[in-house]
Amino acid sequence: MAWQNVATDDLALRGAEPMAEKRTRLIGRRKAVGHTQETLAEALDVDRTTIGRWESGRGEPQSWLRPKLASALGVSVDGLADLLGPTTSEPAATTVGVMPPAVVPSVVVTLTEAVAADANDSALLLGFASQSNVDELVLEQLEADIARLAADYVSQPVATLFREISRLRQLVFHLLQGRQHPYQSTQLYLAAGRLCGLATHVALDLGQFPAAATHARAAWRCAQSAGHNELRAWIRSVQSLIAYWQRDYCQAADLARDGLRYADGGTIRSRLLSLEARASAACGDRAGTLRAVQSAQEARQLSAALPELPGVFTFPEAKQWAYAGTALLALGSKRHLSQAIEASSQAITLYQSAPERDQSSGDLLASHLDLATAHLAGGDLDGARDKLTVVLEAAPERRTASISSRLQVFGDRLAQPTYARSVSARSLRDSLQEACRRPALTNLPESTQ
Repeated sequence: MAWQNVATDDLALRGAEPMAEKRTRLIGRRKAVGHTQETLAEALDVDRTTIGRWESGRGEPQSWLRPKLASALGVSVDGLADLLGPTTSEPAATTVGVMPPAVVPSVVVTLTEAVAADANDSALLLGFASQSNVDELVLEQLEADIARLAADYVSQPVATLFREISRLRQLVFHLLQGRQHPYQSTQLYLAAGRLCGLATHVALDLGQFPAAATHARAAWRCAQSAGHNELRAWIRSVQSLIAYWQRDYCQAADLARDGLRYADGGTIRSRLLSLEARASAACGDRAGTLRAVQSAQEARQLSAALPELPGVFTFPEAKQWAYAGTALLALGSKRHLSQAIEASSQAITLYQSAPERDQSSGDLLASHLDLATAHLAGGDLDGARDKLTVVLEAAPERRTASISSRLQVFGDRLAQPTYARSVSARSLRDSLQEACRRPALTNLPESTQ
C-alpha cells in the first residue's frame, strides 16, 4: 500500500530506530538557566523549531554547535552529552507491516517536518560557513603593519623591533585557529609567512641559526598554504643565508638555485642569483660565480616591475653590489680583487646616497669590511685600517652576528706570520679585539626579552 511506502521511507530517514524519547533533563536545564526555546534559539542563531526537535529527541545538535549550546546552558560538553540522553519514553513505534491507516496523517506530517528540518540543517551550515573572525580592515591593518616592520628593519636596530614582530606573529597564529573564509585564510597564511620571515631575520642577525631555521621552515609551510610564489622564493633566499653563515656553502648555492623556480618577477631573481654567486665563490666555483654575478645584473634589467613589500622583502641595487663585492673578493685573483673593490665601493655610494630609512647599516659595514679585506690582500695595511675604522666605530647594536664573525676572520688574518713584525698590524688587531669585547647585537635589552 502507498501509506506503507511512506512510512517505510520515514523510518529509513530515522535509521529504523524506535520513536524518539523526550529529553526532560535538557528541557529542565534550559528552564533552570532562564531560557525559553525562543531565547535559546536566538543565542545559538538557529530556528526555534530546531530547539524543539532537540528537546523532543527528533534531532541532534551538530558537532560544531555543541560547545556553543553547552556554554549557553552553563555546562561542559560532557555535561551536555548527559542532558541529551533520553529520560521519558514515548510509546514505541508500531511495526510497519501492521500500522493502521489512521496513523497515515501523523506519518506524513513527520516526513514534512523531517524535510523542513533537513533544510534547516543546510541553513545552519550556511551560517557556519559564513562566520569569520576577521574582516577586510583587520587584513589591511596586518599588511600595513608588516610593510612598516619590513621597512623599519633595514635601518632600525633589531632590539627595537623584535617584540612587535613576535606579538604580531602570535596574533596571526591565533586568528588562524579561528573561523574565516578560505580567501581570508590565504591572506592570514601569507601574513604569518612574512612575519615568520622577519623572525628568521632576527634570529639570523643574532647568530641563532637553529632558531632561524625553525622560523624559516614555518614560513615555508605558510607560503605553501598561501600558494604564494614570491614568498616561496624569498624564504629560499633566507634559507640560503642561513646555510651560508653556517658555512654550508654548497647547500646555500643549491637553496638559492631552487628558489629561482618560484621567482616570477620583481627583484627576487636578482637576490637569489646574487646569493648563488656569493655561495659559489665560497665553494671555489669560479665559473659559477661569474655566471651568477652576470645573470643577477641581467635579471635586474629585465625584471618585471611587480609590486613588492618594502625593506627586507625587496632587493635594492646597493645590496646587489655588496653581494657581488663579497663574491668577487672570495675568488682571490688580482683582477677579481680590483672588481671587488669597485663593487663594494659602488654599494657604499648607493647606500650613502639613499634616504636614511633605506640605508642598511649591516650591508654598509659588510661592504667596508670587504674593502678593508681587499686592501689587506693587496698589501695596503693603511688602506685596510682606513676602511675598517668605520666598522670599529659603529654602535654595538648595529653589529650583527655576521659582522662580528667577519671581524674575527679579519683579526685571524692579521695574526698570520706575514704581519708578525708589523707594529701597525698589531695595533689594528688590538683595536679589533677591543671592539669585539664590547656588547653587540646578541645582547638584547631586557625590554625585549
